[in-house]
Amino acid sequence: MDLERLILDAPRRYTPYQAARAADVPMEMATRFWRAMGFPDIGQSRALTDNDVIALRRLAGLVESGLLSESMAIQVARSTGQTTARLAGWQMDTFLDNLTQSVEPGLTRAEVAYPLTELLLPELEQFLVYVWRRQLAAVTGRVVQAAEDTEITSGKLAVGFADLVGFTRLSRRLEEEELGELVESFENSCSDLIAGQGGRVIKTLGDEILYVSEDPATAAEIALGLVETLAKDDSMPALRVGMAFGTVTSRMGDVFGTTVNLASRLTSIAPKDAVLVDGELAAVLEQNGVAVSPGEPSETDANHRFHLQPMWRRPVRGLGLVEPWLLGRARAV
Repeated sequence: MDLERLILDAPRRYTPYQAARAADVPMEMATRFWRAMGFPDIGQSRALTDNDVIALRRLAGLVESGLLSESMAIQVARSTGQTTARLAGWQMDTFLDNLTQSVEPGLTRAEVAYPLTELLLPELEQFLVYVWRRQLAAVTGRVVQAAEDTEITSGKLAVGFADLVGFTRLSRRLEEEELGELVESFENSCSDLIAGQGGRVIKTLGDEILYVSEDPATAAEIALGLVETLAKDDSMPALRVGMAFGTVTSRMGDVFGTTVNLASRLTSIAPKDAVLVDGELAAVLEQNGVAVSPGEPSETDANHRFHLQPMWRRPVRGLGLVEPWLLGRARAV
């Protein structure tokens, strides 16, 4: 309870009904907001604080002022709740490892946790706001630069899936700690490379990572970089990458559509330590003068960064007949 009070910066005072009444918000709306944020129904337990009342009042105020519709406010609550829940879990896993290793004889984990949290909490809070503002500025920049409103939610992107080969079999052989370290190393390596090259990580799924880029050449560079980087790590399984270029629908930080599905399917049929791309991405790379196909580069191809090799056409579940292209680096002339 002491640790909770430290984190929440307020004692428990209200039942849900009392909190909704104090915030002057209908109980039905308050319940929708709390559920959207990921909090369970707690009946009439006295578990809410003054800060819960303030947050509820602010969210409802955005609706009352007309700045947000109720459905938009619920989306804000849900996206924030889901993102921060994962963030909190991620951070606690990190801190738990540290606490477990550093607990001194005679001290319980709780006794160590309180002073550590007391020191970390204000710093982490400020850092969270800083990163959020930076990310918001980046997203706002892309929105402002869009030629039309439709480009904001539905525009052309290069979509890439990177997938560890044989991960399911490997997970049966590894201890839980080893498996966790492998996944963390995979996510860290991929995320750093994608961000460094100017791509955007959409999500990670343990043994798979989904990223996008407005620039097809950047996406291709990322894909080859991922394969080359992980190939140098003997502890990592082989990697395969599938990419497609086309119209993508963006919503709630995720991406959807046929282009995303095609990239996923290409990943499933890609050879080990290789990158498969769809015909449209291959054509764009050639049109932009950064790729050549087929055969060997000639002396006039010195500026080509990539080489494309057509593969055999094959049916892909749900998408019909597809002709993938094998992407590689153009050899120096």
